[in-house]
Amino acid sequence: MITRIILLTSMIAALVAFAPPAGADHTTTTDITFTRFDGTTTTATVHAPVGATGLPGVVLVHGSGDGRSPQYAQIATAFARQGIVTLRYEKRTEDYTPAHRDYSLLADDALAGAAALRDRPEVDPARVGLWGLSEGGWVAPLAASRSQDVAFLIVVGANAGAPAAQQAWANETRFGAAGVRGSMVDTLGRNAIRVSAAAGLFAQAYYDPVPVLETIGQPVLAIWGDKDRLTPPGDSLRGFRDAFDRVGKTDYTLRTLTDAQHGAFTTTDGFDKGADLAPGYPGLVGDWVKGLPGSAGKHSDEPAPQAHSVTPLEPQAWWASPTALSVLFLGTVFALLGYACTGFASTWRLPRAGVARLLVTTAGTGIIGTIAQVLYVASTRATSFGPLLFGRTLPWLALQVIAVCAVCSLVYLIARRGSILEGAGKGARVRWVLVVVGGIGFTLWALYWGLLSP
Repeated sequence: MITRIILLTSMIAALVAFAPPAGADHTTTTDITFTRFDGTTTTATVHAPVGATGLPGVVLVHGSGDGRSPQYAQIATAFARQGIVTLRYEKRTEDYTPAHRDYSLLADDALAGAAALRDRPEVDPARVGLWGLSEGGWVAPLAASRSQDVAFLIVVGANAGAPAAQQAWANETRFGAAGVRGSMVDTLGRNAIRVSAAAGLFAQAYYDPVPVLETIGQPVLAIWGDKDRLTPPGDSLRGFRDAFDRVGKTDYTLRTLTDAQHGAFTTTDGFDKGADLAPGYPGLVGDWVKGLPGSAGKHSDEPAPQAHSVTPLEPQAWWASPTALSVLFLGTVFALLGYACTGFASTWRLPRAGVARLLVTTAGTGIIGTIAQVLYVASTRATSFGPLLFGRTLPWLALQVIAVCAVCSLVYLIARRGSILEGAGKGARVRWVLVVVGGIGFTLWALYWGLLSP
């Protein structure tokens, strides 16, 4: 009998010893609704260890997009397993478009979420902070700078520079990874962004996060993946470190995760995204948050290496403004169409019109092709662009050849003006002017968009 009791007691002790601690592997979720500062409401989910009371808490602040990616639930669960009560909320998508987004309003939403989490029985209200991913790396610091009730700040894949410069760097990075070089990188990677920003189609293009970083009083944990291909990880770490050091901040930790991508998930090359969070990432966050304030000592990893550094984008000059480019585009198109349409009148036809027709055809194709390339680059994150020749994609090389043919045709028409118009009537002379004006307009267009550059 005594032997059985001892055996039973041993089995119970073994089960207790090897069972996962409550809150470490077992979590629970609770759906809530909270009111934002503008009076509207949104839904949220609280992830917490089972039986949690008095634990630290964190609010997840979304990256760009509608915030519905399953990664947020995965991250919230991982943090809850580390003993951090985590709130993820429905992102405000009203009036949130590529052309418009209000970082200030989004920051207020994050603070409303933090207030809701502080009211939860699972958390210690004095230990609730913010976590921001990517775009949230601009929003969450702004929110933290506005409230002393935010206990700490964590950012992942955050930028120390403006969105326009970050997007240009990301474009250049994926072009470089594909082996593309030359004018396609310069013009499609940067000029298209400058044009969209100047036209009001790139929200918060020149937002400067540095002044906000310099005002943050809370402990900061900033994390980058060493293979981040959307945010320059090395430049961003240096930017955060420099901003903090300028104001004498010492309670910050800057970390670089090995073999991790933009959102701190596993990756093979930085462009793909694995199913799992990078090894050590949840533990890093858990240990840092639970160890505050002692864990907030000044620490900075070495900046991750980058193929090239980020370069700030200057706003467009007047001659490259959307208005100027629109006038150039419309003037060129109307001139070329005017030439084509007036050809139906037999008395207006140019003698030896083959070269003029070649100019109209190549210039028109070049304009349409350039627009198609710009839209393609803007709408895709592709890292493979098909076969390359001389570092150029075949469509881009074809556009460059077409542009050269158009310019050569223009030069011929101007140089042989006398012989072409000899004996021609007034209508033919008008058509010559139209095709030459269209050719000059296309040449300026091709120069801006790099079709005539190496």
